[in-house]
Amino acid sequence: MKKLNLLSVLVLAFLLVSVSVSATGVRTQFKSFEIDEVDNLYMGKSVKALWTVSYSANEDPVTVVKRNTLAGVEYVVHSKHFQVSYALTDEGFGAKETRRSWSDVPKKISRAVISQEELARQKVITPNKVDDETALGLIASYLPDLINDGYTHLLN
Repeated sequence: MKKLNLLSVLVLAFLLVSVSVSATGVRTQFKSFEIDEVDNLYMGKSVKALWTVSYSANEDPVTVVKRNTLAGVEYVVHSKHFQVSYALTDEGFGAKETRRSWSDVPKKISRAVISQEELARQKVITPNKVDDETALGLIASYLPDLINDGYTHLLN
C-alpha cells in the first residue's frame, strides 16, 4: 500500500512539474521568425541600419541596431527586458554584453534574463565574416538560446 501511495505521489509530482514548465514557456520552438527592416528613421551617425525580429504575433518584436565601431560591426539587440550585442570582429561573429552607453535596460535585469553560460558559448558563432542578412539570421536563430528558461515567454 505504501508503495502504491509513493508511486502515485511521484506520478502526480511529475505531471505538476511538466505543466509548470510548459506554462513558463521553457524551450518552446523558435523555428519561425520574421525579420523586417525599419526605413525612414533618423538614426544618427553611429547607427547604420535597424531591423525588428518577431517570433510571435502576440509579443513585441526585438529590435536589432547595426552600429559601426573601431573593432568592426555590432548588432545590438534591444528588448524591454534585456539587451545583448552580436559583434563582427577579426575573431569572427559572436555574442557579447552590450556597452553601457548603448543600453537602457539595467545590467542587473539584463543579466537575469540572459544566460551568462550561453553568452560565453556564443562568443564565436562563426569565425567567418558575415553580411547583414546572414548576421540577422544567426541572431534570430541563436537569440532564443541566450534567454534563461524562466524568461523565454518574452520572445513568444
